[in-house]
Amino acid sequence: MEFGHWRRETGLRLSRDRRASHALGTLRTVIPASGYIPDFLTPPVTDEGLEAGLDQIGATPRDRLTAEMARFARDRPVPGWMRGLHEPATSSLKVVADALRASFRTLLEPYWRHVSSAVCDDVSVRARAVLNGGTAALFESLAPYAHWNPPYLDVDYPVDRELRLEGRGLTLVPSYFCWHRPTALADPALDPVLVYPVRKQPLDIARAGEERLDRLLGRTRSAVLVDVAGHPPRTTTEVARALELAPASASYQIGVLRGAGLIVSRRDGKHVEHTATSLALDLLAGTGATFRGGSKT
Repeated sequence: MEFGHWRRETGLRLSRDRRASHALGTLRTVIPASGYIPDFLTPPVTDEGLEAGLDQIGATPRDRLTAEMARFARDRPVPGWMRGLHEPATSSLKVVADALRASFRTLLEPYWRHVSSAVCDDVSVRARAVLNGGTAALFESLAPYAHWNPPYLDVDYPVDRELRLEGRGLTLVPSYFCWHRPTALADPALDPVLVYPVRKQPLDIARAGEERLDRLLGRTRSAVLVDVAGHPPRTTTEVARALELAPASASYQIGVLRGAGLIVSRRDGKHVEHTATSLALDLLAGTGATFRGGSKT
């Protein structure tokens, strides 16, 4: 099972972290395993990180919060901590934001490198589809979750529903934890979004591959190799910035990897650029390490 290892590890973490366990309990009262989930809990995706998303949740207007929780109440009880009409909406929204933050630290952050890499891989696949065949190729690449039947995109959605774009764009959101079927925002008046599953390795296999690579090269050196392999030609400064290393440390690790035949370096004007060799890419593939795939040299 793709998430079996993750469930076991996070279960152990929750048993040791009372705050995270309480936060998850709070979230379960508004995020059921199936059925309607209030749209305010899934703000528009940006590249600004977790805190920016939590800020968007905290800025949810009270009328929207009230309307979405009224819809939520059709199927299940509204949690007591959201019922106080005499309290400002910010009180309830702060509870949600704090719970999401604490849950992320325990449930997702230890795996975020793998999650982000899988999502980046998917974005690359979709980008190539657009470049090679335009919008039609992009939609066709979403199979088996969706099928392009011009002018309709038929989606394997849990319920029968028709959403008309009416001139609006459609934002595609690849998701590591989306399970089996795509999902979307419930309110048709919001900007259209389609969240769909990405292809992924089970987290225990991905973690085992990374641990084997760390034992072979050392944690910092393996991180440098994965970073270089996952990008177009990379400068020392870019590697240092991405991994939060001192430039001298990044330069030293790159030099060791170059001496081992895993990286080649070429000067391009004022900069020296580094790429992973075929040997490095074969090594990474053999360990099952997750990376975005560079060009073989």
